[in-house]
Amino acid sequence: MLFNLRRIVICACTLAAWPAVCQAEVTLPNIFGNHMVLQQQQANKIWGKAAAGEQVTVTLGESSFQATADEQGNWSGMLPEVAAGGPYELRIQASNEIVISDVLVGEVWICSGQSNMEWRVSRDRSKVNDADLVQAAANYPEIRMINYPNVGSQEPVWSHEDAQWMVCSPETVGEFSGVGYFFGRQLYHTIDVPIGLINNAWGGSAADAWIDRQLLEANADYRPTMARWESTEQQYAEAKQSQDRSSEQAKKRFAALQKQMFGNQRPGNIYNGVLKSHLGYGIRGAIWYQGESNASRAYQYRDLFPMMIEAWRQEWQQGDFPFYWVQLADFRNEKPEPAESDWAELREAQTMAMSRLPNTGQAVIVDVGEGKDIHPRNKLAVGQRLARWALAKQYGVDIAYRSPTYSSMELQDGKVLLKFEHINGGWRPFDVPQPRGFAIAGEDRKFVWATAKILADQRIEVSSPEVPKPVAVRYAWADNPVCNMFDDRGLPLTPFRTDDWPGVTAERR
Repeated sequence: MLFNLRRIVICACTLAAWPAVCQAEVTLPNIFGNHMVLQQQQANKIWGKAAAGEQVTVTLGESSFQATADEQGNWSGMLPEVAAGGPYELRIQASNEIVISDVLVGEVWICSGQSNMEWRVSRDRSKVNDADLVQAAANYPEIRMINYPNVGSQEPVWSHEDAQWMVCSPETVGEFSGVGYFFGRQLYHTIDVPIGLINNAWGGSAADAWIDRQLLEANADYRPTMARWESTEQQYAEAKQSQDRSSEQAKKRFAALQKQMFGNQRPGNIYNGVLKSHLGYGIRGAIWYQGESNASRAYQYRDLFPMMIEAWRQEWQQGDFPFYWVQLADFRNEKPEPAESDWAELREAQTMAMSRLPNTGQAVIVDVGEGKDIHPRNKLAVGQRLARWALAKQYGVDIAYRSPTYSSMELQDGKVLLKFEHINGGWRPFDVPQPRGFAIAGEDRKFVWATAKILADQRIEVSSPEVPKPVAVRYAWADNPVCNMFDDRGLPLTPFRTDDWPGVTAERR
């Protein structure tokens, strides 16, 4: 990999403070570096730091702009649209010159979330099926990725110097996000333009950490959550001030508090520590795989998740860019009888977000998980189902992309008739011809397994002799549901329920 030609600031002041009196050479955050990919068909924001008042000229091919550093030394501008392809050189000229080489222009996507997005092709081969075969065939010099480190902070981090763009090859693909790589590879094969992937995922992270803390503080619905964190922060401040490390117990307590302060759960930590360093970089959209860490507060996620997406869109200033996520996979032990489930409620919250926000979509993978492992190895199916959304919605490919979804119900002679949308080519139950995974309940709200039958008009009839007067049906409503409904394109039926009875996480905040 070529050396990243970013100048080191030589002055008495620190880069974080950057007072106006500091006489410094122009510099850029690490998102701008050798092998980077810029978004095609739009102007792209370029920004950096320089001495106050310094004139900066940015050029790529025949496109250029000029900017003047403000009193704090910040400058930015919009580079006019450049044709897809390359390689180009990006030149930044001021009192010094920076030359960034091997720049491609194509499609750029954010790959974000927690560990199932973060897991790399070969960090642990047990996490990606056939990792050795995947690596052996990864000769794609026009696919690029940059990985961001896990940094938790309440103050914005401007740059991560250790993070650099990588060119996809058998030697480097092992460091790529598995889901991100399979998503990007499918796009590349289909639309044949350079692909840039920005992987900022952090395993175990809560959605709260990806949001500007001020948004949560301003919303009364999150007072219980914020109160808990304020208490933890006060405990940490007191423990730090006392400097009492005389006992092993005190040391462990302080270490635990410190981990929370700089970890991936604290509101605003990842937003500041990771996201802010490249928020605003030209992208086509984002893919997201997260929710496991918020499952215990699934009802809260109904609003928290859309809030996060809207906040990203507002700050990115690229309109309602596409945002596609992965619904939680099946996980934990199968249960012999219908039961309540926080994971089912989190899946429901994810599905609800599609009706709350435009230009969003969900890849259903309730068939892909493993009961014994929260990290299912079939990352290929996940990447491909995300790619279906992008190919159909952003790139005009005539392809099935949305899983079948529940539409309405009708009660008739002790049976429930269910109607669905987005059935691509008709139903194709997996393994056995009989539909599995349906449960039915009467007014007593006690669910039992139901018999289901596919009707000629693609409706599904559900009934049980134990429930002569049914009022509600659920499908795949479990941590690890036993279910088998797919359409003819292999997309699984979206888990659903027809009732709105309070769930196990309804009161958790």
